[in-house]
Amino acid sequence: MAASEAAIKVRGVFHRFGEEGDQRFVRALADTSLEVAEGELLCLIGPSGCGKSTLLNIIGGLMEPSAGGVEVRGQSVRGPLPRDIAFVFQENSLFPWNTVVENIELGMTFQGVAKSERAARAAEALEAVGLKEFAHHYPAQLSGGMRQRAALARALSLKTPILLMDEPFGALDEQTRMILGEDLSVLLARTRKTIVFVTHSLGEAVFLADRVAVFSARPGSIKQVIAVDEPHPRRPEFVTSAKFTSLRNQLYGLLHDEIRKAVHQSTALGASRPV
Repeated sequence: MAASEAAIKVRGVFHRFGEEGDQRFVRALADTSLEVAEGELLCLIGPSGCGKSTLLNIIGGLMEPSAGGVEVRGQSVRGPLPRDIAFVFQENSLFPWNTVVENIELGMTFQGVAKSERAARAAEALEAVGLKEFAHHYPAQLSGGMRQRAALARALSLKTPILLMDEPFGALDEQTRMILGEDLSVLLARTRKTIVFVTHSLGEAVFLADRVAVFSARPGSIKQVIAVDEPHPRRPEFVTSAKFTSLRNQLYGLLHDEIRKAVHQSTALGASRPV
C-alpha cells in the first residue's frame, strides 16, 4: 500500500492498563501496526479482551497509547478529531427525550455545524439509511435495528471521511444484522468512506470487509491480515458462495487457538483475584 493512499497509519502501538505489579495490571496491545487505505473497510476480529476496541479508541483519539502512535490523514492523533472521525458504538446512545432528527442535529451542533445546514444534512442522512419517514419518532418507538440506523445516520450527517464502528450490530438478531450489513456495503460503495469495524462475527467480517485483521489473544497483536477481494456492494448470494465459505473457514482456523488462550487467560485471571 502506497503511503499516500493510507487514511490511517498505526505504528508500533502498545497499550497497558494500570501499572506493573498492580493486581489489575493488564497488557492489552503488543506491537500493533497496520494501515487502512482511503475508502477501505477493515474489520478487526479476535477473541474477547484482545484489544480490538482499545485500538479503535486509540485510532479515534479517545485513548492515548502507552507506546507507539497513530496518524489519521497525515496528522498525528493527540485527541479526538471530530472533523475527520465519527463513531458508531454497539449502544446507539440516542437521547430518548429527543426525536430521531433532533438526535442527529445534536451531533452536528457538537461538531460546530451551522444551524442553517443541519436540517438538510439530517434529512440526507436519514434518506441514506431508510429512515426518512421516522424523523419525528422517538427512539422508544423504533426497533433495535432502526435505532442503529439512526445512530449511523447521526454519524453520516457529520460528513467525516472516516467511520469507526465498534460492534454496531452486535446486539441485533441475525436477520437484522444481515440486512444492515447489506446496507452498509451499499453505503461504502456510494460514499467511499474509510471504515474500521470491530466484530466478533466471522460471517459479518467476511461479508463486509475489504480486509480482515485477525488478532491474537491478549496482549493483542495482529496475527494475520486476510484480503476478501470482493467488490462493494456485496450481494446476498455472496454468503452462499464457495469463496465466502473458504474465507470464513480460514478465519475460524486462525482464531480457534487464540480463543482457547483467551478463555484460559480469563479463567486464570478470575482465579487470581479475591471474590
